[in-house]
Amino acid sequence: MNIIVSAGGSGGHIYPALAIIDEFKRHEKNLNVLYIGTHNRMEKDIVPKKGISYEAIEIYGFTKDIKRDFKNIFLIQKALKRCIKIMKDFKPDVVIGVGGYVTYPVIKAAKKLGIKTFIHEQNSRPGKVNYLVSHYADIVGVTFKSSISYFKKAKKIVYTGHPSLDGAVQTESYDKTLLGFNPSKKLVVYVAGSLGSSSLNQKMIDFLNSDLHTSYEILYIVGSNVNLNDFKKKITSKSKIKIVPYFDNLPSILASSDLVISRAGAGTLFEIMGLLKPSIIIPSPNVSNNHQYFNAKELFDNHAIELLEEKDLTKEILAEKIDTLLNNKEKIEELKKNMLEYKKGNPSLTIYETIKELTKE
Repeated sequence: MNIIVSAGGSGGHIYPALAIIDEFKRHEKNLNVLYIGTHNRMEKDIVPKKGISYEAIEIYGFTKDIKRDFKNIFLIQKALKRCIKIMKDFKPDVVIGVGGYVTYPVIKAAKKLGIKTFIHEQNSRPGKVNYLVSHYADIVGVTFKSSISYFKKAKKIVYTGHPSLDGAVQTESYDKTLLGFNPSKKLVVYVAGSLGSSSLNQKMIDFLNSDLHTSYEILYIVGSNVNLNDFKKKITSKSKIKIVPYFDNLPSILASSDLVISRAGAGTLFEIMGLLKPSIIIPSPNVSNNHQYFNAKELFDNHAIELLEEKDLTKEILAEKIDTLLNNKEKIEELKKNMLEYKKGNPSLTIYETIKELTKE
């Protein structure tokens, strides 16, 4: 079986794409995979390291820079022609788009050649490209049930869940004592997102420097774009707080935690749910379509997480929520029950089986 997969720009698109590829590898002995991504974003480094054949195309997202956007119109046409040539040579049975502007010419080229197409939307509110190409796709897969109403022109929609969920379920816990934590104390892990958030970090400094968290320990994953030394200098608390820029195997340390505080990227949310960890979710207000809020809102409405908007965050409110979730067994069990209810099934397998049926039509 030959498949082309395209996703780009951020880990939120790339890692679900890789999870889908891994599922195909589990089921297809004679599988050939070609990944089409950008020439200058993170997928160009991540994907080839996985031993996956990679084709890079030059294309950019639209901005308010008229010169750049005008140039991009020509690049899209050039990318479309290139994708058509790639597909004629590779002869894919199906083309899979998992988000990012690079997928536009890929899905459109497949449509022109009459190749079966599947796209997957990770967020509750669709990205612009997935919305645009949804009428080209034979099937649209969605992570959140609330996404379905946005794809009015789609031929067929399948509720799949998020592929990252499967990997989280199989994750082994990290030995937190390797980070200097006490095995008998509870651990709260704070995840600011891969790049971090200066606005949220400023609010969190007040909490970290207070005496409101002495009964547990904290791992604070501040984000790779934050100046670690400058941030550490602002923390004067004597409590056990370990501050790191990132964590290589995030699900493993989440598995070791008693509570997670996080932004609301879809991948992280479903990793948290896959691990059945109580969580306080603080959506970023600085993302397109405010999609992080709506990601969190759907799970909050299903009583699977606690939601705290950044504008409402104070050290007192955060401390109260943490204490409640760490010490209220009934609340913890209720959250776990609702997480299990919401995340039923095996998303990667559902996607594989859906695409496999599509290729038989």
